[in-house]
Amino acid sequence: MHNFLKQTFASLVGSLLGLIIFCGVGTGTLFFLFLVAATSKDTGPLVKDKSVLVFDLATKITDSEPSSNELFQQALSGEYDNRISLRRVIDTLEKARRDKRIVGIYLDGTHTSGGSSVAGFATLKEVRQELEKFRASGKKIIAYGMELGEREYYLSSVADTVIVNPLGAMEVNGLSTQTMFLSGALQKYGIGVQVVRVGKFKGAVEPYILPKLSPENRQQTQKLLDDVWSEWRTTVGKSRKLTPQKLQAIADNQGILMADEAKASGLVDRVNYFDEVVTDLKKLTDSDKEDKTFRQIDLAEYAGVSGKEFGIERDSKNKIAVVYAEGEIVDGEGNDSEVGGDRFAKTFRKLRQDKNVKAVVLRINSPGGSATAAEVMQREVRLTRKIKPVVVSMGDVAASGGYWIASDSNRIFAEPNTITGSIGVFGLLLNGQKLANDNGITWDSVKTGRYADSQTISRPKSTEELAVYQRSVNRIYNLFLNKVSQGRKLPQQKVAEIAQGRVWSGVAAKQIGLVDEIGGIDTAIDYAAKSANLGNDWELQEHPRYSTFEERFFGRATQEARTILGIEKSTTKSPDLLTAEFQKLQKELAIMQKMNDPLGVYARLPFNFTIR
Repeated sequence: MHNFLKQTFASLVGSLLGLIIFCGVGTGTLFFLFLVAATSKDTGPLVKDKSVLVFDLATKITDSEPSSNELFQQALSGEYDNRISLRRVIDTLEKARRDKRIVGIYLDGTHTSGGSSVAGFATLKEVRQELEKFRASGKKIIAYGMELGEREYYLSSVADTVIVNPLGAMEVNGLSTQTMFLSGALQKYGIGVQVVRVGKFKGAVEPYILPKLSPENRQQTQKLLDDVWSEWRTTVGKSRKLTPQKLQAIADNQGILMADEAKASGLVDRVNYFDEVVTDLKKLTDSDKEDKTFRQIDLAEYAGVSGKEFGIERDSKNKIAVVYAEGEIVDGEGNDSEVGGDRFAKTFRKLRQDKNVKAVVLRINSPGGSATAAEVMQREVRLTRKIKPVVVSMGDVAASGGYWIASDSNRIFAEPNTITGSIGVFGLLLNGQKLANDNGITWDSVKTGRYADSQTISRPKSTEELAVYQRSVNRIYNLFLNKVSQGRKLPQQKVAEIAQGRVWSGVAAKQIGLVDEIGGIDTAIDYAAKSANLGNDWELQEHPRYSTFEERFFGRATQEARTILGIEKSTTKSPDLLTAEFQKLQKELAIMQKMNDPLGVYARLPFNFTIR
């Protein structure tokens, strides 16, 4: 009953907030102004001396901040999303390294469930590198968990001490990816599928026409996984003083390790209960024995500490704009989780005309999508590059349409485990003739030209119509090759050999010339500053931009209200296996819904690629 009342009250507060904002009159206005005044008095979080920064490994790390619309929805629904941007995580860890009040970091793996993190390995590598700097400064890192998968352990392995619960376990069994094929279901229900494509590796269409991976798709997927797994073994092995061969043997012969087995194998240092870990952290923070816990501050809260006194936050009229292209590339404006070609183009036009913006860093985390939208975006990148440097930083994935918009930049940076390439084009043509006929539905047409009704879904496309679509796909593919050839200064024959829709890891992409350097977003920003001859006189400006007021009011103020009410933030929980498969199906269908290219032609990563 107590929790019910708290949740009900939180919902009422959210509803009242909505009424106040939309009505804006009478006592509602006064109450709203009171809330604004309260949040305006923000002096930053209180950081006690000898505190430990708590980093929840279940935190969702994305490239961009939640939009004002997303924050508003959270405020009204009472649901807390523990999402934080990579840029904020990196800055926060750097502040903690320079802040004398912070004596250590606690990597909390108690809310994870064997690989529950949504961040990809390229994102985690950038976080890991910042954790390495923190440890190198002489400060302690302690990691503790119940169930640690490869992603959580990738971060935890950097710690001075890795601890696992006596009933806990570790998953070190390698990486895998599994594709869901819908061709059988489409045939069963009478949905016809016809495909036009270029590139023998263009596997994005395979789930709709095949029952399993083609040999070419299997080959490229295996190579990609091998590269990412090799980087994992090398990086983790260096921190834990274990050879890659030893880690491979553990993956092949054990896979899942109980706590004692993980310790015996050298993966963890100790097997302890949580209260024993708290005792150690209390010693580290000089906390009194009577204190319930150690002196601490959450990463999300500490992010609110000003970085000016630590030399992190800059104040300059010279701006380096960081533009986030995160999500599916779609034609038009798109929503907050998509990269809308028109919206992106407007942003770049404004930046190109802004004399205070001296350079642009384009951060790409996209599997691609609409070829038309990608071309609109790439044109703006090219025009901007003529006036000021444009540097690309690739995140977890920058493939197909994501690579299209990157190809004409001054410099491309990627992590070794970035997924990139996939230079290929396809069109997916669906029809419901059999489904309709089986249910007594038929069509008849009258037209004035052979191809007048070629867009219909009432029948399969004729051989002549397929030839028309194929010409369109071939034209766009050749355009794609030309753009990569010109932007990367590679012979077109060379581009044709490494294209074919094939996916590459960041390290492989560098070897073949698709990527210039291995490095994260900070490396790309530093390069942009040097290219613009800014020295240290510059300031970051992020796009899309959300006002500080919105972030404070809908973000931190909401969390403070939840804290007062005693409502815990949600933690990441892995769904059961059956539910997980249904969620995969939903993602596949969602991808089809985002296919809105006016020409019906797409440059997208092969299938919904997820490494587990």
